Amino acid sequence: MNAAYEKLLGGRSGALGLLVMAVLLLLVFPLTMDMFRLNLVGKYLSYAFVAVGLVLCWGYGGILSLGQGVFFGLGGYCMAMFLKLEASDPISTKIQSTPGIPDFMDWNQITALPAMWEPFHSFAFTILAVLAVPTVLAMLIGMAMFKRRVGDVYFSIVTQAIAAILSILIIGQQGLTGGVNGITDLRTLMGWDIRTDHAKLVLYFVNAGLLFGCILFGRYILGSKLGRLLVAMRDKEERVRFSGYDVASFKVFVFCVAAMSSAIGGAMFTLQVGFMSPSFVGIVPSIEMVIFAAVGGRMSLLGAVYGTLLVNFGKTYFSETFPELWLFLMGGLFIAVVMYFPNGLAGLWQTQGKRLMGRLRGEPKPVSPTAPEPVKTAARPANPETKRDGIEPGATLEASK
Repeated sequence: MNAAYEKLLGGRSGALGLLVMAVLLLLVFPLTMDMFRLNLVGKYLSYAFVAVGLVLCWGYGGILSLGQGVFFGLGGYCMAMFLKLEASDPISTKIQSTPGIPDFMDWNQITALPAMWEPFHSFAFTILAVLAVPTVLAMLIGMAMFKRRVGDVYFSIVTQAIAAILSILIIGQQGLTGGVNGITDLRTLMGWDIRTDHAKLVLYFVNAGLLFGCILFGRYILGSKLGRLLVAMRDKEERVRFSGYDVASFKVFVFCVAAMSSAIGGAMFTLQVGFMSPSFVGIVPSIEMVIFAAVGGRMSLLGAVYGTLLVNFGKTYFSETFPELWLFLMGGLFIAVVMYFPNGLAGLWQTQGKRLMGRLRGEPKPVSPTAPEPVKTAARPANPETKRDGIEPGATLEASK
C-alpha cells in the first residue's frame, strides 16, 4: 500500500498537489466560468496531454521531440474520421452528388468511400486507432533512430521534419483528409449531440479525468526502476549502456508513451472543439507544445499542466486585450521564463513557494550554517631529546657558553 502510494501519488506532497489541481479543475473552473470559457479551458487541457508526455520524454528521458504535433494530430484525425462518417449519413448528405460520403470528398469528385475510411464506422476501432496508430508510428521512428544511436539535436531535427512532411501530406491529399480546412462540421458522437452546453460540460470532465489518469501513469513510471533508469540515461547514457541495459529499447518505450498521451489529447480536442485541421500537426504547434512543458517545468508532471494553462490563458488574454501587441507580449513572457525561471513554474515553487508557505504557517526561518570556531590547542612541550647539554634546538654554540 505504501509503495503504491509513493509511486502513484508521489507521497504526501504529491498527493497534496494532485488535490489542489483537482479542486481547481473540477470545482473552481466549472463553478466560476461560463460555458464558453470552460470549453476554452477544456481545449487547453487537451494540449496538456502533450506537455505531460514531454515531461516523461524530454525532462526525464532527455529526448527532445519537436514533432509531438504529429501524434496529437493523428489522434485527432482518427476521432474526426469517425465523427465525420456519422455526420455523413445518406439522409444528411442527400443533396450531394454521392450521398453517404463526407462533403469534401464529394467536392473532389470522389464517388465511393475510400477503403481507409471504412473501418472508422466502428467506434471501438476508432478508440483502438487513436491509441495504436500514433504509438506504432512512434515505435517505428524510435527504432529507426535510437537503434542507430541517433539522438540529441539530430533527433529533434528529424522529428521536426516529420511534422512538416505530415502536414504537407495532409494538405495535399484534400480528397481524403479535407486538405487545409481539415475535417469540420462534426456534430454527434453515437447520436449524442456534442455541440450542446451539457455535452461540452460532460466532455470537459471526461477530459480532466483522462488527464489525471495520464499523470498518475506517468508518476507510476517515474516511481519505478524504469524512472531511475531514464534519469540515468539522460545524465550518463554510456555508463548505463555499459552496465548491460538496452538503452534504445527504454528510449523507444518512453517515446511511445509520450506519443500515446499526445494522441489522447488530440482525440479529446476534436470532441470538444468540433474539428481537426493540419494547423495542429506542423512545426509551429509542435514547438508551442514544447514551450508549454518548459514554462511549467520539464521535470514536473503537474507543472506541465499549469504551464499549458498559463501560456494559453496569456495568449487568449493578450490577443483579446492587445490584438496588435500580443505576439510581442507572449515572446516577452517566454524570454522572462527562460532567463529568470529556467526550471519553470515548478522550479519557482520549489525555491519560493515552499518558503512562503512555511512563513504563513509560522515556521522559524532556517538559520544558515556558520563556520565552526577554531579549536584552541595547547602548546606542545618541547621534546626532551632535542635538548643536549642545556642547548635549545637552533641555539648557537656561543649562546650555550
